[in-house]
Amino acid sequence: MNLEATNQSMVDIVTADGYPIESYYTTTSDGYILNVFRIPRGKTGRNNNKVAFLQHGLLCSSIDWVIIGPEKALAYKLADEGYDVWLGNARGNIFSRNHTTLDPDKDNAKFWKFDWHEIGTTDIPQMIDFVLEKTGVERVYYAGHSQGTTSFYVMTSMRPEYNDKIMTHVSLAPIAFMSHMTSPLLKIISVFQGPTSYVGRYCLSLVQKSSFQAKDFLASVISETCNDDVGKIVCANTLFILCGFSADEMNMTLLPTIMSHVPAGASTRQILHYTQEITSGHFCQYDLGLIGNQETYGSLTPPDYDLTKITAPVHLIYGHNDWLAAVVDVNKLCNALPNCVDKLEVADKHFNHLDFLYGINAPTLVYDHVIEIFSKY
Repeated sequence: MNLEATNQSMVDIVTADGYPIESYYTTTSDGYILNVFRIPRGKTGRNNNKVAFLQHGLLCSSIDWVIIGPEKALAYKLADEGYDVWLGNARGNIFSRNHTTLDPDKDNAKFWKFDWHEIGTTDIPQMIDFVLEKTGVERVYYAGHSQGTTSFYVMTSMRPEYNDKIMTHVSLAPIAFMSHMTSPLLKIISVFQGPTSYVGRYCLSLVQKSSFQAKDFLASVISETCNDDVGKIVCANTLFILCGFSADEMNMTLLPTIMSHVPAGASTRQILHYTQEITSGHFCQYDLGLIGNQETYGSLTPPDYDLTKITAPVHLIYGHNDWLAAVVDVNKLCNALPNCVDKLEVADKHFNHLDFLYGINAPTLVYDHVIEIFSKY
């Protein structure tokens, strides 16, 4: 574990951990400049000629795939197995906070007018095409966490031709339907959000100008607070309230490093889109209100994503104690997917949403299964 990673960049962390890393940029059709990282090989010298693509979740970044260190983090384990590992960064996070014409601070109303729909329809396809071009392969092995799964479902339903570019997809803590999620914090937000709520309408008027950034004052306070023993307990319980209590999986030594990189940046609209999922019970496009929906979609309600168009093989791995990806919602998702190969509950009843990234036992409880699944294709 690299405990000096608190204020280091992605390149610094991976290099310090003894792995090669390459940094690339690719530009979307609407001008967002995305930073994609590559770990071309591991420490074992193995090469299986397979390409893996990892996509982070909400408020996270590519760093979260390496943060728990060598021989543990999924990116490193895949590289050591011989995979050419690529790590995406969605628009708006700390690595993809650039645009060909817009400044995220000066032009924030325009820059931040997106949610995970655009990440799924534009960012992920752009990065996958970039990876395919660079490597010469025809398909990638895709693993996503949380929003990294949501954006996959959006991509393969809205742009079904991308199913043919996926060898298989493993969803860690899959998020599509959310009506049964139990996070008290998100429940509170969802109550005051929506086109029929005065508070919701006010939030919608601000959403285009809002974002959550790693450089924000609040993020700085969180990072500093988590450094002492008492602060670590406060920070851990804050995460538990959002994602589910899982004290045995929480690495308290690593917590300051984790919190120094989270939040990595996102549009407020990404969060509001999820709260809409909670109240509507649908996996659908962004709700713009009755008038906005009629003007944009030609209907009073936003259209559902057509999951029947997702033909790529999908494997779901979920946690029993995940307050964001409820078991009932995961089952509903699997039943809606035409090629849901299997769903696997993590063998720890306390495993929560963030344990998929930072859990002490994630390497054996989750990542070994990902590698096993990939090996079958």
